[in-house]
Amino acid sequence: MSASESALLQALQTVNDPNTGRDFVSGKQMKNLRVDGGKVSFGVELGYPARSQVAALQQALATAAKTVPGVESVEIDITTKIIPHAVQRGVQLLPKVKNIVAVASGKGGVGKSTTAVNLALALKAEGATVGILDADIYGPSQPMMMGIEGRPESKDGKTMEPLVNHGVEVISIGFLVEQDNPMIWRGPMATQALEQLLRQTNWGELDYLIVDMPPGTGDIQLTLSQRVPLTGAVIVTTPQDIALLDAKKGIKMFEKVGVPILGIVENMAVHVCSNCGHVEHIFGADGGKKLAEQYEMDYLGALPLSLSIREQADSGRPTVVAEPEGEIANLYKAVARQVAVKIAQRAKDFSAKFPTISISKNT
Repeated sequence: MSASESALLQALQTVNDPNTGRDFVSGKQMKNLRVDGGKVSFGVELGYPARSQVAALQQALATAAKTVPGVESVEIDITTKIIPHAVQRGVQLLPKVKNIVAVASGKGGVGKSTTAVNLALALKAEGATVGILDADIYGPSQPMMMGIEGRPESKDGKTMEPLVNHGVEVISIGFLVEQDNPMIWRGPMATQALEQLLRQTNWGELDYLIVDMPPGTGDIQLTLSQRVPLTGAVIVTTPQDIALLDAKKGIKMFEKVGVPILGIVENMAVHVCSNCGHVEHIFGADGGKKLAEQYEMDYLGALPLSLSIREQADSGRPTVVAEPEGEIANLYKAVARQVAVKIAQRAKDFSAKFPTISISKNT
C-alpha cells in the first residue's frame, strides 16, 4: 500500500514554521514531493538562513509524514534560497549584495557595534554569506571586534578587497588609517569616504551586508540612509529613558527616507550578578519592548548586560564565535533569524528584470 499525496500534504500541513507560524504547504515551500511505495521524499525551501533549526524541522516533518498509513521511510532536503528585496526608490544597488541591513541607534554607548558584529556572525552561523561595513568613520570599532589587522589589497588600483575573519567580509576606515589617528573630517568628506568604502569594495556574493551605522541622527546618518540601498534597519537601544528618547529620533529618520524598520533590539536589558545570580534591571525594565509596542514595530529580543559579551568583543572573538552553543549566542541567532525572516517577507527587488535604457544622440 502506498501513501496518497493528498493525505501526505494534509499531514505535513500540521507542521508550522517556528519562525513564521505558517505551515510549509500553504506557504508553497514544499518542493518535489515523490511517493514510491512506502518511500516518501520532498524538499522544503526556506527564504532565510536557519541552520541550527534544520534537524528539528526534519524530525517534525518526518514524524508528521509517518502518521500517514503506508509511509515507511521519509527523505527530506531542506534548502535556503535568499533573494534580493526592495530598497529605497532611486538608490543604486550594489551588484553582488542581495540585502543591506543598517544597525543603528539614536545615541552612542548602547552596544550598537557589538550587536551589529554578533548579528553578522549569527547570520553566518545560520548559513548565510555575510559582510560588515563599518560606517562609523570617526570611531571605527569593527577591526578590533572582528580581530582583523592590516590594509585592504587592491588588485586593479581602483577597488579594494575586503578583509575576512570568522568567515565574514569586513571593510572599515580603521584599516586605512593609524589606530590612534583621529578623523578630523567635516561631514561631506566623511560621507564621501563612506560611499567609497561601500561601492569601491569588491564584495563577494553576499546574502546580507550589515552596516554598523555611526550613532546619532545628524547629516552623515541622514545622507547614509538616503544613499545606501537599504533593505531595512534594526534599531538598538537600552531600556533607559534617555536612550529611548534618541532611539525614537532614529526611527523617525528612517521613516522619512523610506527605509523600513525591521525591529528593535533591547540591549543591556538585565544584569545577572556572576557571583550570586541576583537579577537587576540597571537601565530600567522593558523600555525597548514598550517602544516597539508604541510604534507598532517588531521586538526582536533582549540581550543582557554581560561581562563576557564585552570581553569577547574586545578580544576579537565576539560571543557568537567564542561560545557558539552558549545561551547568549543563541539569543543573537534568534534575533538574526527574525531579521532574516522579516526581510524574506518584504517585497522582492524586480529592478534586475527591467531593461537598461540608454539614450543616444543621432549625429
